[in-house]
Amino acid sequence: MKTILAAYSGVQKGTGSSILSALYDLPSVPWLTRSKIVKYLQLVSVLHFVTTFLAMGLVCSLLLVYLFCTDCWMLAAIYTAWLIYDWNTPKKGGRRSTWMRNWTLWKYFRDYFPIRLIKTHDLLPSRNYIFGYHPHGIFCVGAFCNFSTESTGFSKKFPGIKPSLATLAGNFRLPLFRDYLMSGGICPVNRNSIDYLLSSNGTGNAVVIVIGGAAESLDCAPGMNSVTLKNRKGFVKLALKQGADLVPVYSFGENEVYKQLIFQDGSWGRAAQKRLQKILGFAPCLFHGCGLFFPESWGILPYSKPITTVVGEPITVPKIANPSQDVIDMYHAMYIRSLRSLFDNHKCRFGLSESDTLVIQ
Repeated sequence: MKTILAAYSGVQKGTGSSILSALYDLPSVPWLTRSKIVKYLQLVSVLHFVTTFLAMGLVCSLLLVYLFCTDCWMLAAIYTAWLIYDWNTPKKGGRRSTWMRNWTLWKYFRDYFPIRLIKTHDLLPSRNYIFGYHPHGIFCVGAFCNFSTESTGFSKKFPGIKPSLATLAGNFRLPLFRDYLMSGGICPVNRNSIDYLLSSNGTGNAVVIVIGGAAESLDCAPGMNSVTLKNRKGFVKLALKQGADLVPVYSFGENEVYKQLIFQDGSWGRAAQKRLQKILGFAPCLFHGCGLFFPESWGILPYSKPITTVVGEPITVPKIANPSQDVIDMYHAMYIRSLRSLFDNHKCRFGLSESDTLVIQ
């Protein structure tokens, strides 16, 4: 309180030295220690991430409609014209922003959990890759932090490799939100977009696909080590057609950051979730984290649990224009074995026991 009064007195007297002195003394104020400032910045960064992905698209869409009903309709019309002109950009590599990927905000986001990226093998810039990311979790927190930002040092660990995290194509129809996603190197998870990155964008591209998708998110919960993969073979067929190497990626701790009410198969709750998933394109999960001001309460903030993303050994894939089902099945089986091996070789290092196994559904 004395420090604040000193600063106020300096303003009254018109002496800048008192203000400067007060600012230097701020870290000594009990309620504003350096560690608390860092903690608050971490909370702000995580809150920014969650609210952006939950609300930014809807809010910007409603704002654009509202502007058409005001004196600023011309501004809305100009942006809409630009949106139409720029409609196919997400399918052609997007607009990656190195500046945004290096925001200091993402370092606070990383440290909140914390999140780490582990490299096990080198990747050649002369090849293209499809990263299979597991598990989905609620928000794919590890995937976003590691592959859409530089906070965990992806470009330094894998020089010459440019990651592109694939997400729902519907997100790129939402004004402003689409630009936000593209700036992080995020692309639509559709064939046209991925084909462009793997065939028309040179080499050194790594498309990150969350294989389990919305279906997998319905089963994520603390203590769960299961992935939806048994009947997911489209990514293998795509890799064969483009000659892109397959790389398994597993994030230990991804399922720990939120708690979810899981409905059993056959229940009315699971039936409603699957029905809405078909309509909306994503699964409406009933989840909760911790509160903003009271960590013991329920809220939308994720729990600060460590997430360690391990990038496995690439599987060399030949380029086959029309791969047979037998060839697809063979490489799919190879991928499953590689993912299991990755999980088993690292599980004890990152909080699991020797008896824990990876369940593939």
